[in-house]
Amino acid sequence: MIRWAGWIVTFCGIAHTIGALTVEGAARHAGTWFSGGLWGEDFAAMSPAGSAYWLSLASFGVPLVLVGSTVLWLDRRGVVPPAFIAWTLGGWTVVDAVVLPFTPWPLFMLACVLLLTGARRARRGDPAPGAGLPRA
Repeated sequence: MIRWAGWIVTFCGIAHTIGALTVEGAARHAGTWFSGGLWGEDFAAMSPAGSAYWLSLASFGVPLVLVGSTVLWLDRRGVVPPAFIAWTLGGWTVVDAVVLPFTPWPLFMLACVLLLTGARRARRGDPAPGAGLPRA
């Protein structure tokens, strides 16, 4: 369960970042980003390049890859990730679902439920077969 949660979160972070850069076309603004074109950016009146930057590289995608990878890393070592990770992602997912209902928030909620269930089973000493065991 924990492994699935980690993969879901990692996948969503990668998909969001790559999708923003390619499908949404954010990468076409890279020249502006790396030439200092955003240094005086007005957040209230964001330029297309600024908006593309916040949608892609500065979005939640990269941190989600980090969180998901950390969950996977802990699981591979037999360490149960702390429940606050799932609760924090779950709270954030609820806000996302309310503000933007047509996002992949159900995937995040599934990851949170899997992570909480896996952590609870591990705490009770009743892990699913193979859960949390180091792999060769």
